[in-house]
Amino acid sequence: MLQISFWKRIVIWGLIAAGLIFALPNAFYTRVEGHNDAVAEIEVLGATPERDAARALWPDWMPGTLVNLGLDLRGGAHLLAEVQVGDVYADRLDGMWPEVRDALRAARDQVGTIRRQAGDATTLSVQISQSEGMGRALEIVRALATPVVSLTGVGSNDIEVAGQGDTITIRLSEAERSATDDRTMQQSVEIIRRRVDEVGTREPTIQRQGDDRILIQVPGIGSASELKELIGTTAQLTFHPVVGRTTDSTQNPGARQLILQSMDEPGVYYIVEQTPVVSGEELVDAQPSFDQNGRPAVSFRFNPTGARKFGDYTAENIGSPFAIVLDDEVISAPVIQSHIPGGSGIITGNFGIEESTNLAVLLRAGALPAQMSFLEERTIGPELGQDSIDAGRIACIVAFSAVLIFMFASYGMFGMFANMALVLNVGLLFGLLSMIGATLTLPGIAGIVLTIGMAVDANVLIFERIREELKTAKGPARAIELGYEKALSAIIDANITTFIISVILFVLGSGPVRGFAITLGLGIMTSVFTAIFVTRLFVVMWFERRRPKTIEV
Repeated sequence: MLQISFWKRIVIWGLIAAGLIFALPNAFYTRVEGHNDAVAEIEVLGATPERDAARALWPDWMPGTLVNLGLDLRGGAHLLAEVQVGDVYADRLDGMWPEVRDALRAARDQVGTIRRQAGDATTLSVQISQSEGMGRALEIVRALATPVVSLTGVGSNDIEVAGQGDTITIRLSEAERSATDDRTMQQSVEIIRRRVDEVGTREPTIQRQGDDRILIQVPGIGSASELKELIGTTAQLTFHPVVGRTTDSTQNPGARQLILQSMDEPGVYYIVEQTPVVSGEELVDAQPSFDQNGRPAVSFRFNPTGARKFGDYTAENIGSPFAIVLDDEVISAPVIQSHIPGGSGIITGNFGIEESTNLAVLLRAGALPAQMSFLEERTIGPELGQDSIDAGRIACIVAFSAVLIFMFASYGMFGMFANMALVLNVGLLFGLLSMIGATLTLPGIAGIVLTIGMAVDANVLIFERIREELKTAKGPARAIELGYEKALSAIIDANITTFIISVILFVLGSGPVRGFAITLGLGIMTSVFTAIFVTRLFVVMWFERRRPKTIEV
C-alpha cells in the first residue's frame, strides 16, 4: 500500500522544521552576528545601552548559530610562517647546565672544579680540572639522561655524552632532536591558536604544513601586519638574579651574564645572570589587575615546579634584587623583602590598562618556543570577499533555476514535488552547516552548487522507475510504491560512493579542500533524505487527496 505511518510523518516534518529553524539566522546574517557579538561582550565587559540594543536585534530564544564565512568570503589575513626549530636546541642545552653543574659538584673530590666552556649552539661543553676523573664524570652526566618521549624514539636517550681530555661534551641525540622539532611545532601551533582566539576572531585556520611551517588564515582581521604583530610577539617572561646595574650599554657583562635595558628607567641597564631562576613556561595564569597604589599591573601564578623554584630562591636571597624580564627588557628589579611562597606575584611597570591587558593575554598564551620568519603574507580586503559572495550567490541562483525548470519540464507535477524537496534540501544543508559551526569558503559554495545538481538525481531514478512500472499496466499506487522500492538500491550505491570520496577529501585534504568535502558530504546526506522521504511524503499526501485513477510522470 502507498502509505506512510503517522509517526513517520511527524519525524519527517520535525526534522525539516528543526533544519529550517537552524538555517533561518543565516537569512539575517548581519543582525544575528551583531547579536552574538553583543552577548559575548556583555558576558565579559558588562552591559551598556549600545550592547543591549545590539543584543535585541535577534531573540535570545531563537538559535543564533551561523555559517561562518571563510577568509576568501569575509576578507582577512593570510600568513605562511617558518619556525626556526634549531633555536630550541641551544635553549634546551642551556637549561641543562645547572643540573649538570650541581651533579658534578657533588663529586668534586673526584672530578675537581667544573667550568662551562664556550661552544657552538648544539653542544654543551664542561671542563673539569682533574682529567683522571673523566670516567666518573661521564658516568654522572650520563645518569642524567632520560628516555625520549616519542613513538619514533622508543629506547633512545635524550642526550649523547662524550669526553676527551678534560672536556665533557653533551649533545642532543638524533631521536631527541626529532622529538623536540615535533614538540616545538605543536607548541607553536597551539600558542598561535590561543593568541588568535584571545582577540575574538572567527574561525581561524591554523595548521602545520610540512616539517617546519605553519599556515595561518584569520578572517575579519584588518591586515597581515596586524596579524604578524599579534602572533610574532614573543612575550617571554623570565626571572633572573641581578649582578649589578650600569648606564654603559657597551660594558662587557662577563661570562654567562647579560646586559639588559630597563623599561622604566631610560639609560639604565641591568647586568643579570643568563640562566633564569624561573621562566614563563612555568606560568599557568596571568590576569590584569592593580597594585596597592591603584596603578595597572599584571598578577601571575606559577605551576608547582615554578612555585617551588620561586619560593626557594626568594627564601635564600632575601635582601637581594632580582629582575623581571620581558622580551629582553627589565620590567622591574625589586628587592626581595621576604620569602614568597605559593608561586604568585604581581608585575608593575610603566604601562596603562590596555597594555596590562595585552601583556596578560600574551603571558597566558605563552611564549613562542622559537623565532618565526614569514615566507608569505597576504591581505584580502572585505570588498573582494563581498565580490566572491555575490559571484557564489549568482552561481547558486543560476544552477537552482536551471534544475527547477528542467525538473518541471520533464516530470510535471512530480517535478514540482522534487523542486519543493530541493528547496528544503538547501535549507537543511545550511541548517546542518550552522549546527556544526562550519566555515563556508568559495570551494564550499562550489560544493553547494554541485549538491543542487546532484540532489535531483535520486528523484530522476525514482520517477523513471515509476514510468517503467506504469508501462506494465499496474495501478498508479502500485507503480509509485514499486518505483521507490526498486530505485532505492541504485540511489544508496551512487551516494555512498560519493560520500566516501568526500570523507577521503576531508581526511587527506586541508583548508579549501576540506570546506568542499564538508558541504559535499552534508549535501549528500540531505539529498538522500529529501529524495527518499520528503518527496515520497509529498507524493503520498497528493495521492491521498486526489485519488487519481491514472497518472502521468
